[in-house]
Amino acid sequence: MKRVKLFFVLLLVWVFTSACAHMMGFEKTSPTIHRILQRGELVVGTAGNMPPLNMTDKKGEIIGLEVDMAHYFAGAMGVELNLVKKPFSELLPALEAGEVDMVISGMTITPERNLKVAFAGPYIISGKAFLTKDKFIASAKEASELNLSKFRIVALESSTSETLVKEIMPTAKLITTKNYDAAVEMVLQDKVDALVADYQICLVSLLRYPDQGLVSVISPFTYEPLGIALPAGDPHLLNWVNNFLNTLKKSDELDKLRARWIMDGSWLKELQ
Repeated sequence: MKRVKLFFVLLLVWVFTSACAHMMGFEKTSPTIHRILQRGELVVGTAGNMPPLNMTDKKGEIIGLEVDMAHYFAGAMGVELNLVKKPFSELLPALEAGEVDMVISGMTITPERNLKVAFAGPYIISGKAFLTKDKFIASAKEASELNLSKFRIVALESSTSETLVKEIMPTAKLITTKNYDAAVEMVLQDKVDALVADYQICLVSLLRYPDQGLVSVISPFTYEPLGIALPAGDPHLLNWVNNFLNTLKKSDELDKLRARWIMDGSWLKELQ
């Protein structure tokens, strides 16, 4: 994938900032930033299968909106980017164990998660939707309408989608998968009645499989602020990431990423 280039103003400002802060001694103010600069590499955890935020193309490279964001962060720090692909349920444990410096992978900021790790953002507001072939499910106005034992619902393991099904549809049969590819395949093969996922996932699935009879309730059922998970106890790193995100927002770079990956589906051919 062609590496994302920082526009000159961001690059000059943030590399200069990083260089100055480094001279001040990051080992005292931020052990994580110190580690990143010492090894010359930013290690970011991602699931690698949550289009359009992160996904693996036919060449085996991880691409997507969040991947471009990660390149921005690494470029501003003046280091290389190392993407570590793990099942979604293993990403936060990897962060807590120090295996990755941050997690950028369609992760909703929740009180439960925030008790364990810090979050920067949000950078996108998402919400839940259904992907299905069932017209009754597609016409549902409330998620609680699917709280029936006859329905088989699939959700990503350890996700807020799984929590939603357990809380609002406890009577339905819940099936969890390690990744979205497996979940979508279960819907395509009629092994489940519906997938509950962030609405971007449902939209992309409609585009990827236009002739498979898929329909979706696009209107989000929930408020899902997506954030960047960071190690707990490192306020300097949290401050740096939040300030950089704010710069991306104010400079319209984040809007450009949304337009490229969410509004424009031309990248879909890279997955086929």
